Amino acid sequence: MGAGDDAGHPRGLAGAGRDVVGPLVLEAWDVFLAQAAAVDLDRPTRLPGWRAHEVCVHLGAWPDHAALADLVAGARAGGRGDPQDVDATNARVTAAHRDASREEVLAALHRNREATVRYLADEPEDLDTAPTVSTVGRLPLLSVVLGQAYELAVHGLDLVPLGAPPPPPSVLQAGLAALAEVTGALAAASGITGGAALLTPDGGWAFAADPPGWTVRRLPGGRPDGAVVEAAADVLLEAASGRTNPAAALVRRRLRIRDLPELMRLTPIVEAAPGIPGGPVLALAARTVGGAGDLLGRLRGRRG
Repeated sequence: MGAGDDAGHPRGLAGAGRDVVGPLVLEAWDVFLAQAAAVDLDRPTRLPGWRAHEVCVHLGAWPDHAALADLVAGARAGGRGDPQDVDATNARVTAAHRDASREEVLAALHRNREATVRYLADEPEDLDTAPTVSTVGRLPLLSVVLGQAYELAVHGLDLVPLGAPPPPPSVLQAGLAALAEVTGALAAASGITGGAALLTPDGGWAFAADPPGWTVRRLPGGRPDGAVVEAAADVLLEAASGRTNPAAALVRRRLRIRDLPELMRLTPIVEAAPGIPGGPVLALAARTVGGAGDLLGRLRGRRG
């Protein structure tokens, strides 16, 4: 996977194409739609100030908020412009549709899935590797489409405490694939040569940036060489999204990092795109001085 290229340079899963990316994203949508239908949207989530209603509203497509259509238009225009302030956008959309009915919210989710289906079926394939301006910077359009799988997996985990069925392993792996794709693309865009593996007991994904290109590959199992961030899939996603404190997960041995110096080569990405998926894990690496052993010692001292 990830062998596709643009002008001779690999473009990760965006270069691998829709036959690879489409099934990952659409299964994530199908699972999240079932989760949303299973919960009371008025119940609060662990996200401060957000009910399940707000989680679902910001993932939906509305007349005043059609994120995928904007991204496609951006790719057609050459990927010019600056990233939107995602927090401001989310605040605007959730406030505008605060009183939407359950039926309206679920319909908006279905519209966004349908927009993804239409893109995959109808838009010219040369748009897949065309740059567009996402919330974290310029990325190939198909990389941003795949990014939906990460967001849907993470928000699916947000709904589990409200009674939703847990996302299946395949959706959690799709979320990790999106995390690897976006991180690899941003590393390449930042001129960083390096990579890492996101490893779970069920395998995982690895990315390697060699500017201006990057590759992403599925890991069937075993421990690859180089930087490795290892945990259960849900823990990896929650650490990457900031739901779980990665430093605390490291102390409790729910998260393991191997070859920290190699991982630290990726930390400039956080400066260029502070809100990136995986930012909390990279920020943890950036704060670490003297290796993981020293970090563990300091953290254990604070626990006492």
